[in-house]
Order: sequence, then structure tokens, then C-alpha cells
Amino acid sequence: MQDLFTMAMEKKPDAAAPLADRMRARTLDEFIGQKHIVGEGRLLRRAIQADRLTSCIFYGPPGCGKTTLASVIAETTHGAFVKMNAVTSGVPDVRKVLEEAEDRRRATGQPTYLLLDECHRWNKAQSDSILPAIEKGTIRFIGSTTENPMISMTPAIVSRCRIFQFYPLTREDVLDGMRAALRDRERGLGRMGVIADDDALEHIANVANGDLRSALNALELAALTTPPDRDANIHVTLSVAEESIQKPVLRCDETLYYDMLSAFCKSLRGSDADAALAWFARMTYAGVDPRIIVRRMIAHASEDVGLANPNALLQAVAAMEALQFNGMPEAQLNIAQAIIAICKSPKSNSVSAAIEAAMADAAKGGFGAVPVHLRDTHYKGHDRLGNADGEKNGQNYLYPHDFPGHWVAQDYMPEDLRGRVYYRPCGMGEDQ
Repeated sequence: MQDLFTMAMEKKPDAAAPLADRMRARTLDEFIGQKHIVGEGRLLRRAIQADRLTSCIFYGPPGCGKTTLASVIAETTHGAFVKMNAVTSGVPDVRKVLEEAEDRRRATGQPTYLLLDECHRWNKAQSDSILPAIEKGTIRFIGSTTENPMISMTPAIVSRCRIFQFYPLTREDVLDGMRAALRDRERGLGRMGVIADDDALEHIANVANGDLRSALNALELAALTTPPDRDANIHVTLSVAEESIQKPVLRCDETLYYDMLSAFCKSLRGSDADAALAWFARMTYAGVDPRIIVRRMIAHASEDVGLANPNALLQAVAAMEALQFNGMPEAQLNIAQAIIAICKSPKSNSVSAAIEAAMADAAKGGFGAVPVHLRDTHYKGHDRLGNADGEKNGQNYLYPHDFPGHWVAQDYMPEDLRGRVYYRPCGMGEDQ
């Protein structure tokens, strides 16, 4: 546990700390990004300035400012500020914090803010241990998480907190953060004489993908590993920048996984091959099992294309077979071909609508007997069974191949569904 209130009082930056930590914003005016929640006049900004912040959850990707904003709150408010990590802290640690918070409130009236990093990692018992303290106002809880709290956290905690969603920083936000670090002589790289080319900074900002911490760490690495020139300046070029930041890591938690899969499926349905390929590439890059993706393609080949182009299903199944035989990355070509084929196909949902309606009727129950003329006759003695009117099993069945065109008008529907129509051709492609 760390008392952020005490930390905030120490103005002198730790020279050994990483640049990203040294450059954390100290005030709301220094804070970069998230204008939708901390911009001028916004609710969260007003609550912080008035020291009226209630229990809340900060939800967003790494490096977007969740912990930094907590530090700003510690700097701005008059409350004690305690930081815990859900991975390393248990119920006994929570009880100690709550006891100290209660003593503090009784003695001085000072509120206690409890910042819990990775708050989605707490189980129900741990979460329940702080519920009474939240309700009584003993603590003002701030949860920080990269996971969707509506899915990953217990409802009891979520219902007592206001959720503030943080978004990845924009490219301009990341550039502003790096340039501020280059100028800052107290906490940043201002005393090192670092000169960074614009294309070098832009490359780092692009690869950082909205993560300012990653960008600052890369900039510091570039500065520390580049020898000074004759004028004692450290020149960070594009080639240096490319070596200093690794290829982007695509975070893929459960929420993002389902969101990307949803976007992929909707792109297939919407006939946008470029978008579908983009989502396929991102999911593959993030490590999503390609078999999951191809299974969705097989489903959509019938759900959204169907009889408008029956070959789309063949393409999707062929992609699955190619994946099994060739493996990745070779099967990327086969999968991409099937994606484009599905997107370019005329669309029809007549198959999907037909089976959904039939299943809905089946779920209602009330099944009657199978019509006598449709009953099985492939066993000895079938003609001894039938209905109360004396009609025997299979009697009066019309064999279609005995008629011109190999078709004859005959009622095949269950008696309780006579006249019901499920399949309605949409008129697209071959679905006529």
C-alpha cells in the first residue's frame, strides 16, 4: 500500500524513476487528454476541484491517464489518499485501511480516498469487504481497471460507483506529452539537449497507439542510448525511434475481443470487404484463434448470404479446411479469399428468418400426430397401424417420382401448422 497523499506532498521528482513516472501531471491543467470528463466545466473536474468526488471507477486502456488522474486528485483534494493493488492486497489489508480511515474521519473529519488498481481482480468476498465503508462514507473508493466493469466486477460494487470511461489518447495528445518531456528541465529531458526529429516523434506516437507511458519510455530509451554529437546534443532520428519502440501490442481483453468479433461480423453482413479484412487482421494480430473467426464466417455464409449465393458457404468451409491443412500464416490467403467472397456476394437472410420462425413454432409445443400418409412404412406390420378413421400408415402417400416433373401437390406440414410459410425468397441473387 502507498499513501498517495504523502507522495503528492513530495515535490522533488525521483531522478531514478522512469520518464513516464516523472512526467505525471501534477494538476488538472497539466493533465493530457480525456477532455470529455476532465475538460473545463465537466462533472469530474468540478467534483475534484470542489473536493466532492464520490466513489467511482476509472475504466480504460493502459497509459491513458487513470493512475495519473488519481495522483492529481491526491494533489488537489484535502483527503488522505491510499493506493492498493487488487493482485497483492487481501481482506486484512482492506480492514486496516478502513480502520485508519474511520479513525481519521472521527479525529479530523478528513476523508480517505482508496485507489484500487486492477480492481476487476477482486473476488466477491474482497469486494463485499468495502461495501459498508462506501455506503457510510468512510472511504471514497476509486477503482482503476482496463476491463469492462459491467462484466468483470461484482454488481454490488458497480452499483455504488459512478463509471468514468477513459479512451486511448489521440496521436496529438501523445505528441504533446513527448514534447512537454523534451522541454521540461526539472522532470523531463530538457537538460540533456535532446533534439528529436518530427518524423521520429510521429513514429513513436503512431506505434504507441494512444499509450503515453509507452511513448515516453521509448523516447527516454532513445535519448539514453544515443551518443551526443560534437555540440553535445542528442539527436533522435527516425531510425533511432524505430529501434526504441517495439511493434504495437494490441490489448485484447474479453470485452475488446467480443467488440472486434462483432465489428467483423457486421462488416461481413454490410458487404464491406476492406473493413472485414481490417478486423480479421487485428484479431489475428491480437492472437485470436483463427478457427473462431472462420466458424463465424461459416455461420454468416448461411445467415447473411444464404441462397442468394450458395457458393459463399463452400468458400467458408473451404477456408476452414485450408486452415486445418495449411495452418497459419499460409491460410490467411484462403481466409481472406472467403472473406472477400462473402462480402461481394448478394445478401439474403431468408434462410435465417425461415429457421428462426420454424424453431419459434417448435418451442411453443402442442405437437399433434404426424399425418398418416407421411408416417414411416419401413417396418413389417406398418399397415396394421393408422388413425381412428381406419386410414393405415403410409396410405394415400403420393410418390413424387411417379408424376410428371417428379413433383405432385401434397400436404407435408404438421396439421397444426397447415398454411404456415417459413421460407420467403428475398429476390436477391439466386434466392428467387
